[in-house]
Amino acid sequence: MQPSSRRICPRRVASLASVTVLTLAVGTSATRGHLTPDPATGGAIAQAHSAALRPCMIHGHVGVQMSEGIPTVSGYARSAGTVHALTLMIDFSDAPGQGRALTRFAEFFPQTRRWFATSSYGRLDYRPETPIRHWLRMPKPFRSYGIERGAPFDPGYRALIRDIVAVTGPKVDFRHYDLLNVLVTPNAGPSALDTVLSVTFAANTEAPDADGVPITNASFIYGRQDDGSGSYAMTGYRVLPHENGHIFGLPDLYTQEGGGAAGHWDIMSEDWGADNDLLGWHKWKLGWLDDSQVSCATRRGTAEYTLTPLGRAGGRKLVFVPIGSTAGYALELRTQEGNDAVVCRPGILIYKVDADVDTGNGPITVYDSQRNSGGCTRSPNVQAELSDAPFAPGQTFKDPKRGIAITVTEADLSGDYRVHVTRR
Repeated sequence: MQPSSRRICPRRVASLASVTVLTLAVGTSATRGHLTPDPATGGAIAQAHSAALRPCMIHGHVGVQMSEGIPTVSGYARSAGTVHALTLMIDFSDAPGQGRALTRFAEFFPQTRRWFATSSYGRLDYRPETPIRHWLRMPKPFRSYGIERGAPFDPGYRALIRDIVAVTGPKVDFRHYDLLNVLVTPNAGPSALDTVLSVTFAANTEAPDADGVPITNASFIYGRQDDGSGSYAMTGYRVLPHENGHIFGLPDLYTQEGGGAAGHWDIMSEDWGADNDLLGWHKWKLGWLDDSQVSCATRRGTAEYTLTPLGRAGGRKLVFVPIGSTAGYALELRTQEGNDAVVCRPGILIYKVDADVDTGNGPITVYDSQRNSGGCTRSPNVQAELSDAPFAPGQTFKDPKRGIAITVTEADLSGDYRVHVTRR
């Protein structure tokens, strides 16, 4: 199978951190040696689900790239338990590393590890490992690899991975890691303000081998996503959990127009600016929510559900209203807790999940309870219009064609919200 790639029109895109994602099937296996392909297991994302939730386990048709369907197809890196992330810092003769390599490492860690621990409620123990703590000089200048925005795996990235493996030599045993992070010196290529080169090749069956295992899951991070607001030290790391999200099987939620479909409600949509979390749907896909925390609203009539804030551990987190075998509406309670730093209007977030839409084409659409309001935040690099999207008590979302109504009835003193879902 040939690698697939998407090209996105060059523009200053605060939300577009990833350009190319391979969606071929490969996976991980034993406790160590996780890069070995094992199509029989998908790790945590291959978990068994209860029969009551099967009507809500939507799935896309064959050929959909990185479908939002549940369960995620087998092959991507496991997303729960201990994950070992080999992290290497590289430079080039025409772009020598500036400062210490460990300073570059510190731009992403321990922040990325904390982000995953918080988002997963402690279910993902993400361990960045740096057996080589200095800049790894590549044997060819950066310009010779032909890397640019939207560049495919061949020939440039294949050559770069082979050179990385050769330069590491016996210092690295690739069998010991689940995924590879390559932190490129920021002066290689253009500024991230001009174009975003950061890219992930996930589940890449065409990848070259190292120590007898293919380098199937690799994220390459370029430049610095610094908007000049002075927040880079706190938020610049977020491109890495976005890119690693692809390695776990999550699609891009942005479109060529930017993050207007899902706004700042998921790091797979916007990863510049202030912290944000993953949607509850993605947490279920990744195995971070138990089936007992998800409700499937299929019965006719009206049913009441109580939702607890997504940023807190425990309690019901997600209600899904299927509208067919490939799509449905998701409900979750978003508040300014956990990884959500800029929730300026807490409430029930309602969004449509479409498993038949490719990555980067808007597989998730958030519905705005305050349309054309301009939003409630002025934080840099946050899609403002959808910032006040959540529904408050007394508000109702309706799909008259399908006879569906979702009403937020009340918020209690503990911060939980109650909703009524009606199907006719």
